[in-house]
Amino acid sequence: MTELTKTLELKLVDPNAHKRRKLRETREAYQHALQDAFDARCTTQTEANDVVVNYDLSGYAKNALKQYVPQLTTTYNAGELHDDHPVRFTNEGLRLDHKPENGIEWYVKIPHHEDYHLWLPAQPNPEQRDWLEAVNAGDAEMGESRLFEREGTWFLHVTATRDVEECSGESAEERTPIGVDIGEASLVKVCHRDDHGSPTTPELWADEGKTVRQLRKTYFTAKRRLQTRGGERIVESFGDDLWNQIDDVFHRVTREVMEYADSVENPVLVLEDLTYIRESMDYGEFMNRRLHGWGFAKLHAQIRYKAVEKGIPVETVNPRNTSKECHACGEVGYRPRQATFTCTNDACWMGEYQADVNGAVNIADRYLSRESRSREHETDDDSAGDGGRLTAPQDSHADADTQQATRGTYAS
Repeated sequence: MTELTKTLELKLVDPNAHKRRKLRETREAYQHALQDAFDARCTTQTEANDVVVNYDLSGYAKNALKQYVPQLTTTYNAGELHDDHPVRFTNEGLRLDHKPENGIEWYVKIPHHEDYHLWLPAQPNPEQRDWLEAVNAGDAEMGESRLFEREGTWFLHVTATRDVEECSGESAEERTPIGVDIGEASLVKVCHRDDHGSPTTPELWADEGKTVRQLRKTYFTAKRRLQTRGGERIVESFGDDLWNQIDDVFHRVTREVMEYADSVENPVLVLEDLTYIRESMDYGEFMNRRLHGWGFAKLHAQIRYKAVEKGIPVETVNPRNTSKECHACGEVGYRPRQATFTCTNDACWMGEYQADVNGAVNIADRYLSRESRSREHETDDDSAGDGGRLTAPQDSHADADTQQATRGTYAS
């Protein structure tokens, strides 16, 4: 096992005037306490505590100061302080909350002083979603956090640590690519080719997809009814319970995906790159709402971080036409039914095939080819109505019906 530590980056999204004022108050109080403790040349935590104890700061900021000031004066032998030190909090001070049903999914609780905390929406670095998911799930340990402002925008840096298996040294050609197709009908599909190049028996989590769809439908139906009656607090509690149930399904499915990967020699999990999917998100009000809260990106992140923990490499590929191309000949076909793919090439032996498995095999194949198996289709893309693999990226927008919930519970 190898211990990895990374600094996670989050941008606080449009704090209102009240919260901006509170953030600045926290920063100013912290800067004064830091300067006074530094000027006093505190060399122990006890000495630093005697200085910072009377400042209007949370205990998490004071404890961070008590640890930091002695390091400045003894370890680093600093002669002076610059004017813009970030506000530090110990690892117990920060709290993350994930609300995938909202347009802005992530929220952070920042301590202001002992009895007052600020909830703020936050936009993470999209390349670090897997780490943020691991922290949120308790599979990575959160360390110190730092709050700072740059050119009018507030940021939060959080250190995170987790143990991971060391990856073996096989080359890309020696690995077995496993295509991972995330969708709405079957929640996840995984498949790879055997030594003869034929697709192996796939794993599909169709029942779990049905369960999640029912839970989401229950949530949105109940939400509309309760909101008309003014039951906002009941909506929040009810929604949290349902999303916890969905999260449980996600974790169980992703654990089973790891078990599948473990059964394959020299595996590499191949996912669709959400960066490309982000470019094609407008499919009408109804479909946008479904895609928005579905949790594709969350499943994507959970698979990534759990694979890292097991030492299984993960790669991403361009998702263009993975659901529309024949995995045998590369010809563009069609789907007469949701579960069926039909190849239009009369010379192809395949004819009809299970659509989701066809997509998973195409994803796996692109790991080796790094490009589409057929010609480019400049005007074609995967549509949600045609079984496309569109996911809801972390910066997606809610449709008109859910726009009010974009900021979520902690917007006030």
